[in-house]
Amino acid sequence: MENINQKAYFLRNDYLTALQSIDPATLPAWGKMDLQQMIEHMSYSFRQANGKDVHTTIVTPEEHVPKMHAFLMTEKPFRENTINPMLPETPDTHKHGTMQEALLELKVEIDQFFKVFETNPNRKFTNPLFGELTYEMWVQLLYKHAVHHLAQYGFQPA
Repeated sequence: MENINQKAYFLRNDYLTALQSIDPATLPAWGKMDLQQMIEHMSYSFRQANGKDVHTTIVTPEEHVPKMHAFLMTEKPFRENTINPMLPETPDTHKHGTMQEALLELKVEIDQFFKVFETNPNRKFTNPLFGELTYEMWVQLLYKHAVHHLAQYGFQPA
């Protein structure tokens, strides 16, 4: 699935269904987040991408950002247990009382992401690791991130 439009379609139409198909009792193959924590973590990623959570500081050294962009636009997956310097060592407690509430919030953030870029396709938002990203770069990052966490729970997109 190398096409940005196909990846956007997956994020918009199939991602939530994939998450809902995972048994909430499933333990991750790696990492410390349970399924609900991962869903809430993905909501945060979409809030960065849709501009609700604004970042102005990039933690990646400036000279490494082009290399990060180059990696981002490849089909190389994130490695298992990738360290994110923006996250605490211990996952946050659940923000929502139920998995359904967490999934509803994620749906809102996904819908907002696409709405923002439909309104202004040239908009850019800053990611604290990858720097300033266009719509296409955000789709690539969100898809790569979504597939990484789906694999963590044993789900492989078609």
